[in-house]
Amino acid sequence: MLEKFKSRIVSAEEAVKVIKSNDTVYLHANSAYPTALVNAMCARYKELENVKVTHLTTFHKAPYAVPEMAGHFTHVALFCAGNVRKAVNEGRADVYNVFLSEIGWLMELGRMPIDVCMLHLSPPDEHGYCSYGVSNEVSKTAAENAKIVIAQINPKMPRVLGDNFIHVSKLKYIVEVDEELLEVPMVDANASEEEKKIYQKIAEYISSLICDGATLQMGIGAIPDAVLPFLKEKKDLGIHTEMFSDGLIELIDLGVVNGEKKTFLPNKVVSSFVIGTKTVHDYIDNNPIIEFRSSKFVNDPVNIARNDNMISINSAIQVDLSGQVCSDSMGTRIFSGFGGQLDFVRGAMRSKGGRSILAFPATTKNDTISKIVPMLTPGSGVVTTRGDVQTIITEYGIADLYGKTLRERTKLLINIAHPKFREELEAKAREFKWLW
Repeated sequence: MLEKFKSRIVSAEEAVKVIKSNDTVYLHANSAYPTALVNAMCARYKELENVKVTHLTTFHKAPYAVPEMAGHFTHVALFCAGNVRKAVNEGRADVYNVFLSEIGWLMELGRMPIDVCMLHLSPPDEHGYCSYGVSNEVSKTAAENAKIVIAQINPKMPRVLGDNFIHVSKLKYIVEVDEELLEVPMVDANASEEEKKIYQKIAEYISSLICDGATLQMGIGAIPDAVLPFLKEKKDLGIHTEMFSDGLIELIDLGVVNGEKKTFLPNKVVSSFVIGTKTVHDYIDNNPIIEFRSSKFVNDPVNIARNDNMISINSAIQVDLSGQVCSDSMGTRIFSGFGGQLDFVRGAMRSKGGRSILAFPATTKNDTISKIVPMLTPGSGVVTTRGDVQTIITEYGIADLYGKTLRERTKLLINIAHPKFREELEAKAREFKWLW
């Protein structure tokens, strides 16, 4: 099929000539980052002024976000990952405050216009359809709403099924590459034995709330990874999640995850992207149980709630004694983004038999800082409101806050804080007149 579009095959340097000053350029996310196109774009920086570059999480270098590019490129983060965090917090880049489920709507409404969308795709099949591969998220919606789409096509990009394809005729220019995808191991190799014990204790509490036949969403990090081994004795689990990693494979192969009891899109692992190693990249290639769809669909709380017994598992940076959850910033310092946390919190809460869980270690910095605090650090953003929060878990227990008064919440949260901070938290609560 590519032969029909041979005239569109050009070098990366030729393809990025479509980018003009003042354009907005969207980049494919995660391990689908279009490295060849990005490098060629940045090589043109002296010819360009005020080009806005936007994307979700990427794990590669971000050459457009270095100080030398000021005036030529400005990054605007849809999710502030480590490669652009310095630029955002030094004031050289900007950030959107938006739920993952709504980014696609903003694109469709024209509130987030895109001039050039740069993708990293699988080769076209016999019908001319290229897969978005390991990362659909908002990239498919971006491509559908961009003025111009260019793509690097890579035989090493998996062909992942679902609503996860673009026809080669939609691509203005095609750049052929043959390169390994970036691997992102999820296990924290630097975690101490004590930290691993904490993650395991939290995972035990979480697994106690997961019934046979539940459908799960798990975010990124050590705690979701720690939960997976505790699920091996469960039965008929389903998956409806924005992302997953290598750890899920064993549960599918064991038959623990089969989707048979799912009430929405049964027998399918429904997701938007993977973050992991070649093992998961290979596993999802042409695998009929895997169905990738856009974040606009997967993260829609209405769709999430169509799964009975939906369990969402996410984390937090801080929680105050009223139940307000900060998970995107440390004071005024932006750390990540809204992501899909509140999408799944609200979807799970509206699911028949569902539950929203926010889980994290009670302290950080070697037990010197409590994550349960009287008040959020000034400048911190509230991602999950106290009106949305349900279940909070630390290594010290489970606090079910849903339907509880301010006083009841305060007591429950103090009880799962680290013991060394409980007296201080109680004193502050009495000062606030939240306890008496």
